[in-house]
This record gives sequence, C-alpha cells and structure tokens, in this order.
Amino acid sequence: MSVCGLCGSDELQPYHQDKRRRYLQCTQCALVIVDERDRLSPEDEKAIYDTHENSLHDEGYRRFLSRAFEPTIERVPSHSKGLDFGCGPGPLLAEMFKEVGFEMACFDLFYANEPEVLTKTYDFITCTEVIEHLSQPGEVLAKLLSLLDAGGPLVLMTKLIIDQNRFAQWHYKNDLTHIAFFSRETFDYVAARFDCQVEFIGNDVIVLTKSKK
Repeated sequence: MSVCGLCGSDELQPYHQDKRRRYLQCTQCALVIVDERDRLSPEDEKAIYDTHENSLHDEGYRRFLSRAFEPTIERVPSHSKGLDFGCGPGPLLAEMFKEVGFEMACFDLFYANEPEVLTKTYDFITCTEVIEHLSQPGEVLAKLLSLLDAGGPLVLMTKLIIDQNRFAQWHYKNDLTHIAFFSRETFDYVAARFDCQVEFIGNDVIVLTKSKK
C-alpha cells in the first residue's frame, strides 16, 4: 500500500489515472504521488537520466537555471558556501555560482554520490528539478534543512499543481521519473512543519528560509 513520502500518512485518495500510471493525493499535506506499483526501478530511472544532454555550455540550460540562481544570490552574502543537491551529470548551476565567487559542493545519488558533503553545513542549498523525483521527499527536506545555517535559503525548482482538472492535461506528470507533485498548499505544510518561511517566485521556484531561532 502506498503511503505519503512527505508526511507519512496512509490517508491517500485517488486523484487521477492515465494509461500508464495511477496518482494519489494525501489528505494531510496535499502531496500527489504516483502509486508505488507504477514507479520505475532505479535502473530504468537512471537510464532515462543518462539520455539528458545538459551541457555546461548550453545557454538555454543556463537561462533555465538562472530562475533559481538569481533569487539565491540576492539572498546570500558574496563568497557564501553552497550545496547543489541533485546536480545531475552536468553540474552547471554549481559552476554558475563558482563563476561569481561562491564555494560549492555537489551531491547526486547517481552522478555525484559523495555522502561526506551531506555531513557539512552550508549558507544556502539549491535543489532544482529534483524533488519531484523523490520517493521520500520528507526525509530529504529534513536532511537538507538540517545542513543549512540559520537564516539560509533552500531554493527549490519544481512545477506546481494548479488544480485537479489541469493536472489531467499537465505535461509535467508525463515524465515517468516524476513521482511526487507539489502545490502551494503542500509547501505551506512543509514550511509549517520545518519552521521555515516560504516564498513563491514565478511559476516554479520556491524558497524555504530556515528560521534564525
């Protein structure tokens, strides 16, 4: 039986079904997840990632990542120390920060699996187009926020659910590696649970700022 990977509740209700997958919504935190029976194996998941061509010299990819890069540098002092979590095979975002004088570490389960970087603390953390791939986003968010210095931002990029009707036509759900879908309501739950401030920037950037307590 599927359980919510964010809050752990087993109170899930049918949300949508298409030809390939069933989607469930948590009644506690509003996260929408893919039924566990319809998810890819880790091997099949990585095979899809291996086809991505995110070159360090791709100007279009750089513009895409700038949506997370710019809000981050507006919120942290120069020469801050950051972590790019889920950097993928081409860690362009980390390189963009290095270009302006930041010290960066990278972690990726498949491409930069260096657990020691998850034992240090950081002034900021970025997590772009990652959280929708996670089976246990609650555990990952708790870990990342524990690595942040007080007052530091966790800058996430993921597309947000608008409503159930639009979900049915939503291209974002058609990526078979996407298994967790967030809404503003879900991030409000996250902010309350982890004692953070939440900001929504544009359509797909979310900033969680850790309390200074």
